[in-house]
Amino acid sequence: MSETSSTLSLRAAVYQHVTSDAALAALLGGARVYDEPPRAAAAPYVALGGVETRDVSGDAAPVEEHLFALEVVSREGGLAEALKVADRLVRRLDGAALAPQGHRLASLSWRFTDSGRAAENGLRRATVSFRAVTEPL
Repeated sequence: MSETSSTLSLRAAVYQHVTSDAALAALLGGARVYDEPPRAAAAPYVALGGVETRDVSGDAAPVEEHLFALEVVSREGGLAEALKVADRLVRRLDGAALAPQGHRLASLSWRFTDSGRAAENGLRRATVSFRAVTEPL
């Protein structure tokens, strides 16, 4: 088994892939992709969400499934901004050939997007969910 956490390696590869996208940066108004957003982060921005990782190994090799999300936070005034950013994330990541350190990415696919109002502050949000499968190198 690899010495590098598949979950941490996948998150790093996703972060690197998303932050290297000029079209996403234009939608966000700059480099506003965070592992943990600062308290005073200006919307719109994207934050790496939670990850659920499970062993789905078969007889042949160790395999892990990762269900993860990216959270889009946008300004008040409708969902259009959040949904445009969410769409860009889907286009950028669905089927992407990422290279997580110490692991092979067998698949990466978009699962769903959920959107609505962030009740506590009136901002809008979209949660973009993905499924990835990794194998150790």
